[in-house]
Amino acid sequence: MRLLKLVPDNTNLKFVSLRKWAFGLTLLLSLLAAGLVVTKGLNMGVDFVGGVLIEEKFATAPSIDAVRTEVDRLGVGEASIQSFSDPKTLSIRLPVPAGDEGATNRLVKKVSDDLAVKFPGATFSKYDTISGKVSDELISKGLLAVGLAILGIALFAVVRFEWQFGVSTVVAIVHDLLMTLGFFALTQFEFDLNIVAAVLTIISYSINDKIVIDDRIRENMRRYRKMDMREIIDLSVNETLPRTVMTSVTILLALVAMLVLGGHVLRGFTAAMILGIVVGTYSSIYVSSSLLITLGLRADPAPRKGGVQDGAERVGPKVER
Repeated sequence: MRLLKLVPDNTNLKFVSLRKWAFGLTLLLSLLAAGLVVTKGLNMGVDFVGGVLIEEKFATAPSIDAVRTEVDRLGVGEASIQSFSDPKTLSIRLPVPAGDEGATNRLVKKVSDDLAVKFPGATFSKYDTISGKVSDELISKGLLAVGLAILGIALFAVVRFEWQFGVSTVVAIVHDLLMTLGFFALTQFEFDLNIVAAVLTIISYSINDKIVIDDRIRENMRRYRKMDMREIIDLSVNETLPRTVMTSVTILLALVAMLVLGGHVLRGFTAAMILGIVVGTYSSIYVSSSLLITLGLRADPAPRKGGVQDGAERVGPKVER
């Protein structure tokens, strides 16, 4: 039985030769993403801004301005209205009314009943509510979780390898994170706790991919101590390329199925994951590995017991299947 191979054995692609172009593209995309976050901002979900989020389904795609005018007429506070990929479904965000849970229920009923009369066929789907105090706590804990994840990864890379590996890994992960935030600022998908979970998952995937490549780089640094560092990195990335591509493609297949069949509830999470896999694979190959040269990493000159002796020639790449 013939095995499926997405990448041929013994590839010899010169990734390092493109590092300056890759660094320039990475810097440009990172600045654009940061600019989008600053200028457009993120469409924070009810998890982070607090309020009542009502999901309303209509028989036909309504005018958002008409819905906003009708909700404003009720005097329940300033409404923030957003459409999903399904134009017949709208999310209506309103301030939390003063009082107990009964006040919130009355608010939801008032809005949904009015829309059902104004837009025949409109039906109430669900609502979520969260206080401002809880939302502030969720923001701080979400930022803390992401910050601790990046810090822990950096410390692990420094202890496991050398400091250059830690710096290059953090740079690549920050790049992946900026790309994700820029994407959400551009598309204005709702940014909620599910997206924070997606970001943490993206970081986990990225570090797994990078550690595999870094481990192969360090192994080849000991095996080919007289080989130029550029050749060592190219060799290491080529050796791990079949695994990297196969892993990314199989994950993407599952994510695309979720994107198509999962509905709008999972759409933001899935879109973030797909972007993270693509960007994380790019940064693993072109950013973090090549950055080791800029940071001054050199092959280990000291002979190792049981390893290939000083001056050893490259016998051939070890291909990981």
